[in-house]
Amino acid sequence: MTELAEYIKRQEPELKGYSDKNLWRMKQFYEIYKDLPKLSTALREINKDITNSFKDSYVFEFLNLPEPYNESELQQGLVRQMKSFILELGKDFLFIGEEYKLQVGNSDFYIDLLFYHRGLQCLVAFELKAAKFKPDHLGQLNFYLEALDRDVKKPIENPSIGVLLCKDKDSEVVEYALSRSLSPTMVAEYKTQLPDKKLLQQKLHELFESDNNANESI
Repeated sequence: MTELAEYIKRQEPELKGYSDKNLWRMKQFYEIYKDLPKLSTALREINKDITNSFKDSYVFEFLNLPEPYNESELQQGLVRQMKSFILELGKDFLFIGEEYKLQVGNSDFYIDLLFYHRGLQCLVAFELKAAKFKPDHLGQLNFYLEALDRDVKKPIENPSIGVLLCKDKDSEVVEYALSRSLSPTMVAEYKTQLPDKKLLQQKLHELFESDNNANESI
C-alpha cells in the first residue's frame, strides 16, 4: 500500500486522500462488501442502519457534574452511571471497557470508552471532549479506529465506528471535517443539564402572548 500511495502521489499530485492507510481501508471495505449484488444499495442500507443507531445529541442530566469539568471527570461520571448512559445511547450497546489499551509499535494508546454494538456487529469507540468540536479531534479517533480494525476486530465483524462526543459543535465545521474522512465516524454533542422547566414555561407563555397580540393587530 505504501508503494501504491507513493506512486499515486508522484503521478497525480493534485489527488488527495490516497495515503497508504486510506488505501488499506478502501481495500478492507471492498473485501467485506464485494460479494453483495448491488453495492450502492447495500451502502445506503448500511448508512441507514448506522444513522438509526446513533443520535445527533445526547442528554447526560444524570451526571450532575459541576461546571467547569474536564474530560476525565466526564468519563468517570459516565462509567459510574453506566446503566443510565446505555439507556441514553439506545439498545444493543454492550460496554467493553474504559481507557481501553491499544498498543501500536512501542507506544500505548487508550480509548476513552469502548462498546460493542450487537445490531451493527462492530466495535464502537467513544472519545470524550469537554469543549467544542475541533477538526483535529478526528485525527486521534481515526487512528484508534485503524488500530481496532487491524489488531482487535474479529474477521466476522464489521469495520469499527467512532463517535466523538463534544460539549458543543458547529454543524458546518463538522460537515467540512468529515467530508473527506473514509472512516465511519460521527460527531455528536451532549448536554449535562436540561433547561429549567419553569423558564421554558415562561418563554412559551411569552411566545404565545406575542403571537396572540400579533394576530389581534392584524
